[in-house]
Amino acid sequence: MPNVIVIIPAYNEEKTIDSVINNIKLTNKDVDILVVNDGSSDKTSLIAKNNGVIVIDLPFNLGIGGCMQTGYKYAYKYGYDIAIQIDADGQHDARFIDKLIKPILEDKADLVIGSRYVSKTNYKGSYLRRTGSYFFTLLLKALTGKAIYDTTSGFRAANRKVIKYFSESYPQDYPEVEVVARLSKGGFKIVEIPVEMYERLGGRSSINFRRSIYYMVKVTLAILINCIKAKEQQKA
Repeated sequence: MPNVIVIIPAYNEEKTIDSVINNIKLTNKDVDILVVNDGSSDKTSLIAKNNGVIVIDLPFNLGIGGCMQTGYKYAYKYGYDIAIQIDADGQHDARFIDKLIKPILEDKADLVIGSRYVSKTNYKGSYLRRTGSYFFTLLLKALTGKAIYDTTSGFRAANRKVIKYFSESYPQDYPEVEVVARLSKGGFKIVEIPVEMYERLGGRSSINFRRSIYYMVKVTLAILINCIKAKEQQKA
């Protein structure tokens, strides 16, 4: 059996972290669980520790990029074969973990993305989120030749090779799309599988219209810059 760890990046998720951890435990008894507490000011860390899982408390809020890279560094240091990212807000269904890691076990993928859009699911989502995802699908298709339909999904499984890569280099701000572009250009095998996702159980998303525009512009520029750098390195 592979050594599997579930990484939960969490910032002020005291209302949901307990149920997220318990759902993972109920459906996946053979995985370790790591909560990376991203400088929360509420009881997120205390609740996670009371559930008996591994907790890393960051001294201040690093954002999702720094939070996830911390998790990947831990996974690489302690020899995990597969690392799974699950959000702390309850949107991801832990029952899909076995399906998420199956392509890795069959050596068909280095990274597996739990997708809302690769086939029909019950997920609706906001107009802004669906528009942004469609835009990045077109962008990545143009730059890499590969169609990834749920580029912003935070429900993912990475093999040992990707864990090492992420532990060494990971975007700090809005990383989901950028890491897919990097891996695609780097020759890693990426597979999407259909999963069900839900509305967040607590709190609210930080992504509004203004932030959505900023997100799309920033990530697009970051991807284009990385592609230019990669081409220059190939010429050298």
